[in-house]
Amino acid sequence: MPTALRIAVAALVCTLVTPVHARAGDTVLTWNEIAINTAVANGQSPFVQARTNAVVALAVFEAVNTITGDYEPYLGTFEAPDGASVDAAAAAAAWRVLRTYFAANAATVASLDAALANTLSGIPNGQAKDDGKQLGIDVALAMIALRANDGSAPPQFKTPGPAVPGEWQATPSCPVVNGVAVGVNLHWRNVAPFGVASVNDFILPPPPGLGTSQYAKDLAEVASVGLDTSVTRPADRADVARFYAVTSPSQLLNSAARQVSEAKGRSLSDNARSLALLNMAASDALVASFNNKYTYNLWRPETAIRGAATDGNSKTDANPAYKPYILTPCFPSYPSNHASGTSAGTEMLRRLYGADGHSIDLSNPAVPGLSFHYSGFREISNDVDDARVYGGIHFRFDQDGGNLLGRSVATYVIKNNLEPVHP
Repeated sequence: MPTALRIAVAALVCTLVTPVHARAGDTVLTWNEIAINTAVANGQSPFVQARTNAVVALAVFEAVNTITGDYEPYLGTFEAPDGASVDAAAAAAAWRVLRTYFAANAATVASLDAALANTLSGIPNGQAKDDGKQLGIDVALAMIALRANDGSAPPQFKTPGPAVPGEWQATPSCPVVNGVAVGVNLHWRNVAPFGVASVNDFILPPPPGLGTSQYAKDLAEVASVGLDTSVTRPADRADVARFYAVTSPSQLLNSAARQVSEAKGRSLSDNARSLALLNMAASDALVASFNNKYTYNLWRPETAIRGAATDGNSKTDANPAYKPYILTPCFPSYPSNHASGTSAGTEMLRRLYGADGHSIDLSNPAVPGLSFHYSGFREISNDVDDARVYGGIHFRFDQDGGNLLGRSVATYVIKNNLEPVHP
C-alpha cells in the first residue's frame, strides 16, 4: 500500500472507530457500530467484514447471555460471577476480538483502547466491573480460538478454463497470479459456517440455460441499463448502483438493525442476540453464495454480452464493446453475493422486528451526497437488486437466486440458534 494511502487509512480509522452516532444507553449497539466502522476503515472485503462482525457479535452475545441467561448459549462453556457488569462484559468482548484481528494497525489499536476506556469510565469501579471485563475477554478469546482454522485463510484462486460459452472468464478486476488472471475467494466456499450445519445444504437450482427466453430477457436488461454510457438507466438507479458498489451487506444491515432496535427500545440482551443472529446469517449466506458461484461457474454479463454471438440463442445480441457502469467483481456471476448477504440480513430483521413501519436512513461517507430512506426491509433488498443490474455486473436471475439463498439461510439460522430460554 502506498505511504500516502496508509496515512489516509490510519486517519480514517481514528475517525471511524469512535461511533458517529454513539448510543450511550446501549453498550451492545455502541460496540456494534465500532466493529463495523473498524472493519470498513481497515479495508476488509465484504466477506471478511461479515466473518469479523459475526465473531464480534457472537462474543458480545455470549458474554451478555452468560450473565442474563435469556437465551440458549452459543458456546455454553462459561459461568458469570454474581453481579458481573453486563456492560463491561459486552464492551470487553468486542474490544478483545477487534484488538486481536487488527493488532497490526497501531492507530486502530489506540482508538479501540480509548473506546474501551470511555465505555468502562461510565461503569462504577469495583468487583462487578472487573468481573464483567474479564468475562468478556475470556469469551472473546474462546470465540477467536474457535474460528482460528475455519477456512478463511490462506486464500485460494480459480484459474479459468477454456473460453467456453457460459463459463466464467476473468474480467478486468482480476489479479494476475503466475501470469494468469484468476478468480478470487475460491476458498470462501469452505469457510466454516456460524449457524447452519453445512452450506452444501443450500445449493440453488441452476441458472437459466443460455438458450432460454429467461436468459435472453435478463441479458437484454443488463445490456441496456447496465452499460456504462446507458441512456436507459434512470438517475436514481445510477445512484443506488454507486452506493451499493461501496456499501457492504454488513454496513447496511447493522446500521438498519441499530436504528430499528433503538426506535423500538429493545433491551441490551435482546440486541446482543439480534445482532448475533443477523451477522451469523449474513456471513453464512455469503459462504453459501461462493459455494454456489464456484459450483455453477457462470460467466459475468460483460463476458456474456461481448460473446453473445456464441451463446446459441437467437434472441441475444452481442456488444463487443460492452463495459459495465461499475467494476465487475472477480468471481462467477450466479448467484449475487450482495443479494445473498443482504437478503439473509433483511429476512432476519423482518423476523426480529417486522417487515414494515420502520424509519431507516442509510448513507456512506465513501459516496458523499447520497442517502436513502426506507420504511421496510424488502425495499433495501430491492434497491440492492437494482444496484447490481443497473450497475451492469449481474443478471436479474443472479439477484433472484441470491434472494432465495439468503432467505433460506436466515430462516435456518433463526430456527436453530440462540433460542429463548422462556419463549
